[in-house]
Amino acid sequence: TKMQNYLLSSSVGPEELPTLKELSTSEIWKIWSGASRYVQKQLLQKRAVEIGVGTFALVPVQATVEEGKVLTVERPVFIVNKHLRAFYNLECDETKIPDETPVVQLDFGEIAADTHFRREIVDLCIHETLLCFSGALRDNKEVEFSFK
Repeated sequence: TKMQNYLLSSSVGPEELPTLKELSTSEIWKIWSGASRYVQKQLLQKRAVEIGVGTFALVPVQATVEEGKVLTVERPVFIVNKHLRAFYNLECDETKIPDETPVVQLDFGEIAADTHFRREIVDLCIHETLLCFSGALRDNKEVEFSFK
């Protein structure tokens, strides 16, 4: 599977990231903004989105509202793939996606149409960014990955 590409036994070198080297920071940002919009759209339709290193999903949580009343609300979360957690020995909260939630992959064609990049550029940019992310995990670096 594609996820196994992110279980790195050695550091990621520039030769493994040719697309990221060619794109500007602004172009990479635009592609990931398109991916973020795609994820948001799927979450609004009650679908989870698997991106190789983990899954974006809505999970029910208990929220205390006025006068101690408890309300169940859906909270968006990112759940790191269990193989990645084990491989890199990551400590993460155990979060379960509801069984009835359908899980989809990123649709590179739709993201490409939204961002006006070729599909293969979107695919490679996302893949290489996730390789960087995995490389940072492998090297025990602090990682911040922001989505709108």
